[in-house]
Amino acid sequence: MTDDHLDRRRRGAEHPVVDFLFTYYRTSVGTVRRWHPGPGVILENAHHDDRAEWRHYRRDSLYGRCGLVVNPDSVMARRGDRIRRARSVVEATAARPGATGCFGLHEWAMLYRAGADGARHGQVPLRISPDAIDDVVRGSRLRCTHFDAYRFFTEAAAPLNEPTLSRDGQIANEQPACLHAGMDIYSYTALLEAGAPGELLLDALGAAFDAREVDMRSSPYDLSAWGLEPIPVETARGRAEFVAFQREWIVRTGALRARFVRATDRLENMSSTALTGPAAALDDAG
Repeated sequence: MTDDHLDRRRRGAEHPVVDFLFTYYRTSVGTVRRWHPGPGVILENAHHDDRAEWRHYRRDSLYGRCGLVVNPDSVMARRGDRIRRARSVVEATAARPGATGCFGLHEWAMLYRAGADGARHGQVPLRISPDAIDDVVRGSRLRCTHFDAYRFFTEAAAPLNEPTLSRDGQIANEQPACLHAGMDIYSYTALLEAGAPGELLLDALGAAFDAREVDMRSSPYDLSAWGLEPIPVETARGRAEFVAFQREWIVRTGALRARFVRATDRLENMSSTALTGPAAALDDAG
């Protein structure tokens, strides 16, 4: 999932869809490629290899076996406040019904009345004229619920959104049909560092890849050079296609959110406790 990105980076080539997942989120490829079992699992004999130098591990023994385990205290000491806030956002989002119908117009709002030179992705041509972009925004209800998309709206577009968003209101506004709120699960999982089970990080990244592609295909940009066909949300057909993806997205990210909450709870519950017996090694099902 990262090989193509690394190859492009070596060649100095950019990709307007994929690069976002490693630049905007500031999650390094190395972080993604480094597998962790999560807390409560001993990696037998791992203290003899380079993993012994990795952050958030400690040497321990279990069932007479010696190796390394994730140190929950270390993770929570470094990232605890941010992890707890992420959990609050994820849990609140999961408890809210999905609101379809934004039609991915955030990228359009980022170009509203910006003119031909106002594109955020300067290396990517537009598939529709600036005047047509303005017409679509004026003729639509902007219903973005994600502050980190809203904050890039042009000055002219921001007052058109319902409601006005703020960082402080993030927990109250995010909802599970939002593509970006679902992509954030990948960022939140990476925040757990060694405390995140590798399978959760992999699945969250896979979902983020899919959502980012739909996100940009729904934009006013022409991505044909990258082999991507548009989802023309300025038409009834395109809007129906976008909503269909959102409905699937609610289900897919609902499962990821539940797994993220379990992972954070497990990490926090195991902090400040010693891994001394078989009970500490039980998984969620146990």
